[in-house]
Amino acid sequence: MKKLLTALLATAMLLGLASCSKPAEPSGTSASNPPTGSQSTGQSEPTPAPTTNYPTGPITMIIPYGAGGTSDLAGRQLAIALEKQLGQSIIVSNQAGASGTVGIQAALDADPDGYTMVLAAESLGTCRVMGISEMSYDDFSPISAISSDPKVLVVASNSKYETLQDLLDEIQANPGKVQMSYTGPGGSGHIQALIMNRYGFEPALTAYSSGAEGITAVLGNQVQFTNSNYSTVVPYLESGDLRLLAVCATKRMEAYPDVPALSEFMEGSDDLLSLPYSPLTLLVNKDVPADVQEVLRSATKAACADPDFNAWLDSNCIDKLFELYPTVEDTKAFFTEWESTVSWMLHDAGATINSPEDYNIAKP
Repeated sequence: MKKLLTALLATAMLLGLASCSKPAEPSGTSASNPPTGSQSTGQSEPTPAPTTNYPTGPITMIIPYGAGGTSDLAGRQLAIALEKQLGQSIIVSNQAGASGTVGIQAALDADPDGYTMVLAAESLGTCRVMGISEMSYDDFSPISAISSDPKVLVVASNSKYETLQDLLDEIQANPGKVQMSYTGPGGSGHIQALIMNRYGFEPALTAYSSGAEGITAVLGNQVQFTNSNYSTVVPYLESGDLRLLAVCATKRMEAYPDVPALSEFMEGSDDLLSLPYSPLTLLVNKDVPADVQEVLRSATKAACADPDFNAWLDSNCIDKLFELYPTVEDTKAFFTEWESTVSWMLHDAGATINSPEDYNIAKP
């Protein structure tokens, strides 16, 4: 009798275990319960990697120049567009000084968490050879190339130079005599003068502490002309106080189809004049996590497509570098070309403190 009871109990336990191991019938469609007709592999699906919840608070955008300039205005317009994409406030912080390197250094020193960006200008590509700082583009990761304010040649409205040809003829006939205001060695105006030198035109350079002072010198007939950012001379062109003679590029500006490009008067200069010489690029510390960088790149790409941002760029005749250099690889290649071209141009002119060779900058 005991043996019979034992056998019955064992049978019942086995039936219970079989019942417990039977899978439940699906009650709906989900990742773990595929719909009727789908095939199960018999293995669990891998769990997707968690995505970052960045950003969860305000983000600082450092503008390494003073308020009211081209970099500041472009940065503030970009910040407005970025806020729409990121859903967080973008705090614009002007930190000027030492050709922009004060603000750039502040961005490099900040915690590499993606909550500090910098809208860097061209000085980051030459600060090592100019002896200003040991920073370079290599210390940062590009989020996106943004814009470039065209360089233009202007004279006072009462100048005897009615056309670009008039000015160039005078410079060529009297090398080192026709005065051009600029902001000192290494600046974009200086680089433009060096390009002119390369093609047989040698103006006399007179340094001023700011682009605004350089324009005032033209208005007061202290110098004959200046090579300025377009945005800074617009009010004077509209008032009739300045005359636009040329855009320092390979293409004419749509807003001024009758004003020539400088390349039209300098055969063989296309390679040099096709480079943007006042580029603005949104950067973060290279140690910012990759997933955070990708969030910023995606948001910036969308911001650069914002109709209001584009309308502002178009109304100010500002070049859209995010169209010329749409990827990280494109932007890095631009950095390499720009740094090489400009560093060696300045060095060959005797304007640098350090040689580009000291930083393994290849000669173009």
